[in-house]
Formats: sequence, C-alpha cells, structure tokens
Amino acid sequence: MYIEPPRLHRPTLARQRGISFVELIIFMVIIGVGLAGILSAMNLTTRTSADPLVRKQALMLAEGLMEEVQLARFTFCDATDARVEEAKAPALGGENCASLVENVGNEAGATRPFDNVNDYVAAYGAPSAAFLNAGRLSDAAGQEIALPGYTVMLTVTPTGALGPVGRQVPQTEALAIRIAVYFNNVESVVLEGYRVRYAPNAPP
Repeated sequence: MYIEPPRLHRPTLARQRGISFVELIIFMVIIGVGLAGILSAMNLTTRTSADPLVRKQALMLAEGLMEEVQLARFTFCDATDARVEEAKAPALGGENCASLVENVGNEAGATRPFDNVNDYVAAYGAPSAAFLNAGRLSDAAGQEIALPGYTVMLTVTPTGALGPVGRQVPQTEALAIRIAVYFNNVESVVLEGYRVRYAPNAPP
C-alpha cells in the first residue's frame, strides 16, 4: 500500500508594500525641519563661541592700546605748558598752570600718541572709537593694524576706587580706563586699567 508523504506547508507571507508618495513627502518635511533647527543652532553657537585665535588677537589689541593710553600723562597742566613739570602746578591744581589747563578732549592738531590720557576721549564715561586713523584701526604711530573685523572702543571715567581692592582716592585723582574689543560686532575681550594723577616734582 502506497502512503503519500506529508506535504510541507510553507507559512503564508504577509503582504508587503512600499511607502506611499504622501508618506515620503511627510518624511522629507520632518527631516528638513529637524536639520534646519540643528544647523541654525550650530551656526549660532559658532558665531558666539570664543574662537581661540579671535580671543588671542583681541587680547593683543587690548593690551597694546591699553599700554599706549596708560603711558600718557595725567597732569593738571597740558604737556606743552611751561609749568607742567614744576612742583606747584601739577600738585595743587590747574589754577597754577602758566596757560594751558588740561581738560578732557584732544587739543587741535594733536596726534597720537597723545600727551595726556584726557586727550583720547571727547567726554568722560562715553565709549569712543579713539584708535582710528582715516577710519581704520591704527597703532600709536598711525599705522593701520591689519586685522579686519575688529573694532575697539575706549571709555575713560573719573573714579574714586582703584581696582578690585577698592582703595579710595579723590575722584579727580584717578581715571578708570576700559578698552572693549569687538570682532564682527560681538564683544570678545574687555580690559580695564587705571591711571593716577602724576606730579613729577611734587614735594613729599
């Protein structure tokens, strides 16, 4: 007697199909929106992050220009006054100057480096683009500083407190100097210093 071997039944495969055109469009829109958000965040982070090279160049600018300002005199009489180096004029006040009392603002015709800290700004407490020559950032000799994208603002303010220790002096005797360096209009470095009035031959 012939016995038919059992038949092997293959499992029925579920019917498969691809994605539809509508699903593809929705997928592309979702991915596009997500990528746009990620790229926007990366762009913002890159623009506002502290690039080491940018910070190093900004610090170099700030230190060099701060040194220039701090090396200027801070006396009652203008440097060209006949009594600027005498004891009484610098020590006792501007009324002892022979003719030229030193006030805030540059004298006509003067060029950098100026002879007094006051000459670098037109008014106290107001940021000033004090280091431009023909509209371009320049050094003390008037030579252009070839660093495109950088802007430097100087603020000079009378102060009675010197530095973080808060040492008190008469407000007319000290100036706070603030130099802010910007790269592409974003503040990169701020440097602060002080200049105390100096009487070269004042009695002890």
